[in-house]
Amino acid sequence: MHMTTLKKCPCFITFEGGEGAGKTTLIQQVEADLKQLGYDVVSTREPGGSSLGNTIRQWLLQQNTKTSISIKAELLLFLAARAQHIEELILPSLTKGKIVLCDRFNDSTIAYQGVARGLGLEAVQNLCKFVCGNVVPDLTIYLDIDPHVGLTRTRHTAKEDAPMGSIDRIESEKLEFHEHVRQGFFKLIHQNPSRYHVIDASMSPELVLRDARATIDRLLSL
Repeated sequence: MHMTTLKKCPCFITFEGGEGAGKTTLIQQVEADLKQLGYDVVSTREPGGSSLGNTIRQWLLQQNTKTSISIKAELLLFLAARAQHIEELILPSLTKGKIVLCDRFNDSTIAYQGVARGLGLEAVQNLCKFVCGNVVPDLTIYLDIDPHVGLTRTRHTAKEDAPMGSIDRIESEKLEFHEHVRQGFFKLIHQNPSRYHVIDASMSPELVLRDARATIDRLLSL
């Protein structure tokens, strides 16, 4: 898939999916392709994207924390990281006309904390809107995978990467939790289908990339 001209910028594209869906690998490939075509691209992730966000990421995801994190505290920490991320990286990058590729954004918070944690889809949506204001993705690519398959992938990768690799606090949740996460994503897609492009993440990485690139190319050519 090749673009003939450089068009729509700035552009905010988010990548969502359950554990082991392959978001990180896909983002790296898309970033490399777009840069090769001459686009100014920023790749980032959540929680993260700032010094504060990276610190919060450690608090939220590390398994060996001595202090348990309540469900509401978990939600608010994710939102605090996002508020800083938007202010420090996402908005400045979009203002400069860049393409921002983000590994997780509001949809993950709504699916994980709102639906799977039981805090309420609408309640968490409203908090996300408060934090993000007018910052809304132009496109969300959702990599869909059966939670059992995704978790098997994740744990296999962590085992291969040992001792550096490990399962984080969210990944270690029971299968039922991750099934609820998947249901949460589909509820969001049903609410606003025009923003999402769903890809079967059980396909080969090459086919996943081809599908994602075709969708991004269409967006950038508008």
